[in-house]
Amino acid sequence: MDLRRRALGRGLGALIPTSLDSGEAEADHEVDVDLIDPSPFQPREVFSEERIKELSDSIRAKGMLQPVIVRRIDTRYQLIAGERRLRAARLAGHMRVPVVVKQIDDQEALEMALIENLQRENLNPVEEARAYKRLIDDFQLDHEEIARRIGKNRSTVTNTLRILQLPPRVQEQIKSGELTAGHARGILSLRTPESQVEAANEIATKRLSVRDTERMVRERNQRQEEIERRDVEDRLARALGTRVRLVAKKADEGRIEIEYYSAEQLNDLVSRLVMRNDAAAAF
Repeated sequence: MDLRRRALGRGLGALIPTSLDSGEAEADHEVDVDLIDPSPFQPREVFSEERIKELSDSIRAKGMLQPVIVRRIDTRYQLIAGERRLRAARLAGHMRVPVVVKQIDDQEALEMALIENLQRENLNPVEEARAYKRLIDDFQLDHEEIARRIGKNRSTVTNTLRILQLPPRVQEQIKSGELTAGHARGILSLRTPESQVEAANEIATKRLSVRDTERMVRERNQRQEEIERRDVEDRLARALGTRVRLVAKKADEGRIEIEYYSAEQLNDLVSRLVMRNDAAAAF
């Protein structure tokens, strides 16, 4: 059986013990924290030290109610799910933690780490986008299939993946919380990486709302379109020796107006255009 489809198709409940979502869960046994290695498949890149401290205080007071999920690698264990709990337990001074041991291979370990985080953890938008991309690159899943397996709309998956098109500097601002996914969607409408970085800095500095960001992006795009329109008009005017106007009808449609002031000038324009057309056809 295809392990990829088997693991992902069962959903989170089949991968992680259901009781982990509500109260105490029965662990297989306890393991020394020094024997547990971090997961190489962890999609989370940013951990809140404050949240881990709060969880550590809770563990210190009430004990560790939920075990972490691991798999056996020779004489050691590799973490699959529960990194925040493990970090908090170490911070609380616990030398041993309860574990649930899963006998799985690398492929299933990667799937479990990604799906567990996507469905249960509050990944930032960049981490979420990278997790989707890993599902696409490593398991050849399309947007529709990812959406179905993690319980989200396909458009949500697609829009989240578009965040990876932003410059690294902007992605870092999203990861740090300076910018939201809503800000990112607005910034993506800008045409160049330079304009995206500039807009991101302004949004962060002025703490603009998503609505204000959308308004700013529209205005910047309109200004840029006007600059590009005038540049094309000037180039055509120089080439033809008369005034030229571009009149837009839709985003990618419009007409070109070429002015002439005498029959002689008209004949000259026709000759130029026909000659250019004939030369292009001959070439």
